[in-house]
Amino acid sequence: MWTKIPHLMAVLIIVGLVYHLVVSGRPVDVASSVQFVDVTAEAGLAFRHAFAPEQKYIVESMSGGAVFFDYNNDGWLDIYLVNAPTLQMARAGRRARSALYRNNGDGTFTDATDRAGVGQPGWGMGACVGDYNNDGNEDLYVTCLGKNILYRNNGDGTFTDVTERAGVGDRRWSTGAAFADYDNDGDLDLFVANYVDVDLDHLPEFGRGKNCTYRGLKVQCGPRGLPGAGDTLYRNNGDGTFTDVTERAGMTDPRGYYGLGVIWTDYNDDGWMDLYVANDSVPNFLYKNTGRGTFTEIGFPAGVAVNEDGAEQAGMGVTVGDYDRDGHLDLFVTNFSEDYNTLYRSRGDGTFQDVSHHTRTAIVSYPYLGWGTSFFDYDNDGWLDLLVVNGHVYPQVDRAHLDTSYRQRKLLYHNNGDGTFSELAARAGRALIEKRASRGAAFGDIDNDGDLDVLVNNIDGPPTLLRNRGDRRHHAVMIRLIGRTSNRDGIGARVTVKAGSLVQIDEVRSGGSYLSQNDLRLHFGLGESDRVDLIEIRWPSGARQTFAHVKADRLLVIEEGRGMIRATPLASSERR
Repeated sequence: MWTKIPHLMAVLIIVGLVYHLVVSGRPVDVASSVQFVDVTAEAGLAFRHAFAPEQKYIVESMSGGAVFFDYNNDGWLDIYLVNAPTLQMARAGRRARSALYRNNGDGTFTDATDRAGVGQPGWGMGACVGDYNNDGNEDLYVTCLGKNILYRNNGDGTFTDVTERAGVGDRRWSTGAAFADYDNDGDLDLFVANYVDVDLDHLPEFGRGKNCTYRGLKVQCGPRGLPGAGDTLYRNNGDGTFTDVTERAGMTDPRGYYGLGVIWTDYNDDGWMDLYVANDSVPNFLYKNTGRGTFTEIGFPAGVAVNEDGAEQAGMGVTVGDYDRDGHLDLFVTNFSEDYNTLYRSRGDGTFQDVSHHTRTAIVSYPYLGWGTSFFDYDNDGWLDLLVVNGHVYPQVDRAHLDTSYRQRKLLYHNNGDGTFSELAARAGRALIEKRASRGAAFGDIDNDGDLDVLVNNIDGPPTLLRNRGDRRHHAVMIRLIGRTSNRDGIGARVTVKAGSLVQIDEVRSGGSYLSQNDLRLHFGLGESDRVDLIEIRWPSGARQTFAHVKADRLLVIEEGRGMIRATPLASSERR
C-alpha cells in the first residue's frame, strides 16, 4: 500500500533499538508521575466503529476521525466520533452511525446525536470544526467517501445540513480538512484533501497485482496503482456560501497525490496562513501563501516533501509545534510501518531539516504504522511532548511471521529539553500499551483541570478516552480567543507566552492530527512558574494585544479589541 522497505530492515530496527537504549545517552530516569487512564466506559461512550476483519478493500481501512469541540458553549469539551460502513454493510443498504456526546461536566457524557442531527453523514472519514458564519457557534464539517457534509450549528443543541447552499459538498473521497482565514478577510475558508478516485461497484480485486501484496502476503490494493482525486480550496464569500478557488489559488494537485492529514500554519511568521498536506506514498506539499490569494508549492525547496534520504514516505497524520522553543514552528508527520515518523525542525529561514534520528524519535517508530498525533505538553513542564496512535491496515500480517502486527500500542515521546525525546508509553499507563487499530486522535482538556486528555477513534471497536492524571506539581494556563475583526474563533492567531525563562508560541488551528480536531483553546505548560509574565497575541487581522502579570492555573478568555473578559480558575488549582 505504501513505502516498502527490504526485510533486512527488521535487523536494522533491532540493532537500532539496542543502540538507542544502551549507548545513545538516552535518559533512563526521566521523572514522570503522569498516568493516562482509559475512562471510556465510565464516561459513557458506547460508540463502536464499524469493522471489517479482513480489510480487503482500502475504503474499509482509512476512516476514524475524532473531534473535541464545545458545540453548546457551556465551557466543557464535547466529543464527535466519525464512522463508516464496511463494504458489506453498504451493499446491503446499511449505514454506520457517527456519534455526538455532550460533556456533562462530571466526567460523563450523554449521547446527543439524534437530537443534534449529525449521526448520518454517509461514509464518514474525518471532521474539522470552525465557526464559518461568525455567529458564535462551532460548526462541523465531515469528510466522506462521497458527498461531504457541512453541519451549521443552530445554537440550540441542533445542527442543520447546509452543504448544498454553502457549496462545499465535494463528492470525491475526501480525507483531511481544515478551516483557516487564508486571505485575512475575517471569515473562515476551507481546504479539503482528497485521496483516491474509486468506484465502490468496481473496486480492484483483493491481492491481485503488484500493488496488492505486502511482504509476500495478499492484501488490499492501493493507493499506489490507483488514480488520485485532487484537492479543493473553498473561499468563504461571507454570506454563508463558498466558492471553489482551487485553480485560481494554485492548489490543483495536477498529479493527483493521495492527500490525508492537513494543517494550516504560518510557518514563516509573515502573518499569512500556509498549508501543509501529508500525502500517502508520494511527496508531501507545503503551500506558501503569497498574500495575494494564491499559493506556491515549495515542499522540496523547504525540505518537507521527503525524508533526509530523499525518499518519499507515506504521510498520515501531521502536527505543528515549537518543540525546541527556539521561536520557530516545527512539523511532525506519521508514516507507514518499516519506515520512520518524520520530525522536521525549522531552521528559521523558511527551510526545515529532518532531525528524526537526531531527536531519537525515528528508531522506535519503525515497526509501527502511525496515524493521529499531536505535539502537547502532557506533564506541563513547558516542553512539548508527542503522542502517536498506531495500527496497521493489513490484518493479514498477524498470520505471518513478521516484525509488526495489525493492532499496535501507542508511542509517547517525552521531551527531554535538550533536543531529544524519550519514548515512555510503558511508564505512563497500561492504556497506552494496549494494542488497538487506531486512526484519529484528538487532544484537549475534557475536565478543565489544566492538563491535556486524549480521544482516540479505533477502527476495530470502541474508542479510547484517555484521562490525564498528573501530579499537579506543574502549573499551566489555557487561552480561548474570540475574534471580532478576525474570524470569531481566532483561528490563525499566534500567541506567545512568557513565564520566567519559558518562552512558548502556538497558533489556534482547525483540523490536524489524522482527520481530527483538537481543542481550539490553547494550552501552555508553565513548569514551576505560578504566574505568566507576558502574553502576546497577534490576531489574523494584524491587531496585537498584550497582557502582563497573569496568574497561572486559569482559563483566560480574551476578546479581540476588548481584552481579557474572563479568568476562570482551572480545576487543578483547587487541589494545590
